[in-house]
Amino acid sequence: MEIKKVTDAAFRKYGRVVEGIDFSGLVAKLAETPLPADVVYEPSVELLEALPVFGELQKKCYGELPIQIGYCNGNNYKLNAVEYHRSSEINVGGTDAVLLVGWQPDVTDDFTYETAKMEAFFLPKGTAVELYATTLHYAPCNASEGGFQVAIVLPKDTNLPMEQVHEGGEDAHLTARNKWLIGHPEGGLPEGSPMGLIGENLDISK
Repeated sequence: MEIKKVTDAAFRKYGRVVEGIDFSGLVAKLAETPLPADVVYEPSVELLEALPVFGELQKKCYGELPIQIGYCNGNNYKLNAVEYHRSSEINVGGTDAVLLVGWQPDVTDDFTYETAKMEAFFLPKGTAVELYATTLHYAPCNASEGGFQVAIVLPKDTNLPMEQVHEGGEDAHLTARNKWLIGHPEGGLPEGSPMGLIGENLDISK
């Protein structure tokens, strides 16, 4: 599939490049985090949250709301699922990476979504983007064979375990705090995960 740049006009529907903040220290610390053969996600990492950029992001991008900085690292070429939040998410490239994104208003009333509507964007190392709350996304993908490391900034407690079971309609897709998930049947998700992606499980290596 075509891979555009996050500076392309087509990306404006999904987010923006974050400017005016120095991410060099965060990129350096990301290099110290694990880079496994599969994919690992940690929502809150003290090593990253101790950096000065934590306070800058909290004030400038989240209006002083409590936030968390974690990472999603590994090796991946497939879509597998999409998720969305009731808030923006900031991704910072510790390495080059590719982001697969879609638009939440295209999700149908019965919570299905056609994977053919997804778009791919190249996120260069050291660049940060804000993904709007209406942007469907999931794990980043490799831009090279060396894997990817991406810092993930979200409101505090996002993606942590829920306190109760949610059922029916959109609530049935809530799989963690502030995380609504629509899975692909071929995405290798845990048994019982909410499904709804229709079409090919996109693979950027093809």
